[in-house]
Amino acid sequence: MATIKVTGTRRQAGDTRAGEEKPRQTRDAAATRDRILKAAEKEFAKRGLKGTRIDAIAKRARCNKALIYHYFGSKEDLFSAVLEVTYEKIREAERRLDLAHRSPQDAMQELIGFSFDYVSEHPEFISLINDENMHGGVHLSHSTRARDLNSPLVALIEEILNRGQAEGAFRSGVDPVQLYISIASICYFFIANRHTLSAIFSLPKTREVLDMRRQHVIQVILGYLRPDASASAANLPRVPS
Repeated sequence: MATIKVTGTRRQAGDTRAGEEKPRQTRDAAATRDRILKAAEKEFAKRGLKGTRIDAIAKRARCNKALIYHYFGSKEDLFSAVLEVTYEKIREAERRLDLAHRSPQDAMQELIGFSFDYVSEHPEFISLINDENMHGGVHLSHSTRARDLNSPLVALIEEILNRGQAEGAFRSGVDPVQLYISIASICYFFIANRHTLSAIFSLPKTREVLDMRRQHVIQVILGYLRPDASASAANLPRVPS
């Protein structure tokens, strides 16, 4: 009677299952971590670091508190991770603008308009940054990731400025970091203080008012970048030291 010899079938099947288990576990862990970050972003934006409870994050993320501490260590570390993701999202959105392939004027106008639109459409961004400033920026100061995210943006702005200067479209001597701070500040202030500004100046909270402010912001920054602006600035009286 002939015998059929089967070797390795069970082990191979077992190996396949074992090989699939680790990627599945990795995917599940990544998905859970992502849910925690999204839930934490909403809770921190709504209640701030001090007012947020891990229980609330766990409930929103549909997980237990132990998993949050496992992945992030502490509420402070989780807040730091949320801030990093917050900056990653805006930097990624800026990269999608593809500013390097536009004329200097168009690229700068696009960046300014985007900056205004982003804070308008992401109130959680303002809430989280405001809260971090109330804590003295301590979480971001320890985040190498958050600082590194800004370097490509600064380099891109510098490249746009250099091209604009070479074409005679922009003034010389503009610091890219100071320029971006000015863009971010002028865009942020109106949105962050819209309720009080609307009350003080009787500005209705309409799309028309928002669009008018957006256009004003673009004109202010582009006006500063004009070549003749540097000559005007040179004639300003010096501030006594």
